[in-house]
Amino acid sequence: MRLLKRPATGDAAVSDSERRLFGGPLRYDAGWANHDYARLESRLITTLRSMPRMVGGTLRLAWRTDRPALITVALAEAGQGVTSAVGLLVLSEVLRTLLGAGSPADRLHAALPALATGALVAVLGAVLASRSTAAAGRLEPKVERAAHEQYLEAAISVELEAIEDGEFRRLLDSAQWGPPSARRTVGACVATLGGVISLLATAGVLTVLHPLLLPMLLLIAAPRGWGAMRVAQRRYLSVITWAEHVRAARMIGQLLISRTSAPEVRVHGVGRYLLGHYGNMAQHAEGEATRLAKDKAATELLAAALSGAAALVTYAAMGALIVSGRMDLAVAGTAVFAVRTGSASLGALVSTTNTLHEESLYVRDLERFVAEAGRRAIPAGGLPLPERLGEIRLTDVGFSYPDRDEPALSGVSLTIAAGSVVALVGENGSGKSTLVKLLAGLHLPDRGSLTWDGVEVRKADREQVFDRVALLTQDFERWPVTARTNIAIGRPGDEAPGREVDSAAAVVAAARYAGADRVVDRLPHGYETLLARVFRGASELSGGQWQKFGLARTRYRDARVVVVDEPTSALDPEAEIAAFDSIRGLAGPRRAVVLVTHRMSGVRYADVIFVLHEGRLVEQGSHEELLARGGRYAQMFRMQAEQYDRQPPSIPRQAVAPQNDPSVT
Repeated sequence: MRLLKRPATGDAAVSDSERRLFGGPLRYDAGWANHDYARLESRLITTLRSMPRMVGGTLRLAWRTDRPALITVALAEAGQGVTSAVGLLVLSEVLRTLLGAGSPADRLHAALPALATGALVAVLGAVLASRSTAAAGRLEPKVERAAHEQYLEAAISVELEAIEDGEFRRLLDSAQWGPPSARRTVGACVATLGGVISLLATAGVLTVLHPLLLPMLLLIAAPRGWGAMRVAQRRYLSVITWAEHVRAARMIGQLLISRTSAPEVRVHGVGRYLLGHYGNMAQHAEGEATRLAKDKAATELLAAALSGAAALVTYAAMGALIVSGRMDLAVAGTAVFAVRTGSASLGALVSTTNTLHEESLYVRDLERFVAEAGRRAIPAGGLPLPERLGEIRLTDVGFSYPDRDEPALSGVSLTIAAGSVVALVGENGSGKSTLVKLLAGLHLPDRGSLTWDGVEVRKADREQVFDRVALLTQDFERWPVTARTNIAIGRPGDEAPGREVDSAAAVVAAARYAGADRVVDRLPHGYETLLARVFRGASELSGGQWQKFGLARTRYRDARVVVVDEPTSALDPEAEIAAFDSIRGLAGPRRAVVLVTHRMSGVRYADVIFVLHEGRLVEQGSHEELLARGGRYAQMFRMQAEQYDRQPPSIPRQAVAPQNDPSVT
């Protein structure tokens, strides 16, 4: 019978939209789909045996986060188990008294103490349940927050090389499910602990009442436990199989409402096209959900039938014991109630155990990520750098990316002195961006030497290297915060308590230097204007205005080395000239400027120009020296200059006439 077979992955149906948009069936290959501990063929005992190891990390996190709440939950759940056992014993005493000898009034009067005790036990159980719920509700969000902070702290502490590594990115993606699962694991732990204690209490009472009742309880509950495990296994397999399909459908939905795609969605008619594919993919996902629902219903019906058959056998055995005089009616009544309670507890325990096991898999991914991030973290400490910059020297530096055969840089030797403006030029792929990352300390050389005033960067305190560098790249971050913070975030430590006044004055000065103050004057709330259209009442800037804010942020940072990569791509000619003047003005006796751009007119006033080609330094010198040499730089400069002098080719009128123009033959 199909329902009795163990779940297995199968070939999921492929929608036409998957083929058209994504080239075939979607399969999510992130790490959480291949858990080391996801052994679906394991039985309940195997799952229970591995549970301490699986949930240990979450419990340790809960212990560090809110120890009193965790202790309260444990004691409250244990107390509920005791009250459950006492309640069953009290019930047995009440039934024995009510079914004993004497008049009904005498029997009821004799049962009053036991009834009162039962009421007090019930109240105490309710109070303990309330305490457990309150403590767990306090603990769960704290655990999720602590796990999320752990995840983010690990992510920001690794080398840039790790972030650029595809395998590490997949681990990073899979670990994002860990923090919410850590929260749910706490709830599942509470439910599992309560179920175990309640089951042990019930089992103990049944053993006291009659030794035969305990195996009967297991016989009734076993089918429901099997059914719960099968349903959970099928759901987990479905999540693995369909995760990327669902993620792609959601991505299409986000594209339909994205601000960046909104123009093409409307003008090109992309909206209805994608909406049709969204509906097609959603229908296939709904088909999978329908299949799961049918399997769940059939499995639960089969489990209920088997459990019902076991209950009939149990009650028949109890009837035989009563008839033979081996069990009195009071014990039988208590046993019936206990068996029903115990079977429900055992079924719930299996279900919560499966939930706990499933959630702990995602927490395990988080732990694996944190461990791997620790191995690839930026080293703490190192040799100090001089306060004043003298020079940065590269000697025969080479660097290769792990996924490329050819080195990104090879044999590069150059010097950047304080007070100078140097320019890096070369075609795309010549190694400019890689060299910038080496200068900023984001990558370390594979070969050769890179020193800051004689201190080898491999041995230097990397935090000090970062502190002395300011980056202004073409795609610098447009932070969704206020205008003031968008500038001050260039050195966020300066906004510490007690330094707000000095920081505010420095922000205004930096904005004035970059010309961003005129942009601020037109904002509805000045420096306190929120620059993010995704929030109500916020404003947005144009590309050129944002670049002025980027330059202001760089000026505010006041670093020893300023690296500027394609800073004027969104500026008009007049603003571009002003921006280059401002960038060159950043240089000073204690500061060097490294300019990377394709606009040759912007580098002609640099003190030294370094020309890169296929990862090698092929030329260096001033603008005039390089032009006179007639090499690669001169060729690049003249090619760009010719673009301004070249006359556009004449285009026949017929080539541009509308197709419905009757004059076109």
